[in-house]
Amino acid sequence: MKERLDQNGLDAAVVVALGCNLPGAYTSREALLEAAVSALGGEGMTVVARSGWWTSAAWPDPTGPAYLNGVVLVETNLSPAEALAALHRVEAGFGRARSERNAARTLDLDLIAHGRTVTDGNLVLPHPRAHERLFVMGPLAQVAGDWVHPVLGERASNLAARATVGADAKPHPHP
Repeated sequence: MKERLDQNGLDAAVVVALGCNLPGAYTSREALLEAAVSALGGEGMTVVARSGWWTSAAWPDPTGPAYLNGVVLVETNLSPAEALAALHRVEAGFGRARSERNAARTLDLDLIAHGRTVTDGNLVLPHPRAHERLFVMGPLAQVAGDWVHPVLGERASNLAARATVGADAKPHPHP
């Protein structure tokens, strides 16, 4: 599903990044991520647009299993804190165990932006490092290249062109 949203829709969008490098109980990373996208609806998040899947080497240790990433835009009545809690519930439902930083994982869901909100209590929005990550900005530019970063004032397509973390990220071929 790749739909075009007008600028008002992009300004209001909640941006969620998905990623994994372990399939968990699923037959593939793709199957796990598809199931995770479906699970968002049960948490009060309606997916209105989504990117294709992108692949990149594990980071910081590229010898680990490669990552599969994507981005969805959702509509929700949840506050930023409620949305983050919902994402954590979905992660837990897919066997996400938080151990060491950057460890291999079955599912990683990041709240990249919640409309034009800039910080919300202890929650820093937009995600403070998303603009540096090609595996986030590339998929976001694919589905919403005109999305404007609430702090930097730059479009996703421009941020993707300059992203340095995960610079090997590229669209994943369909099986």
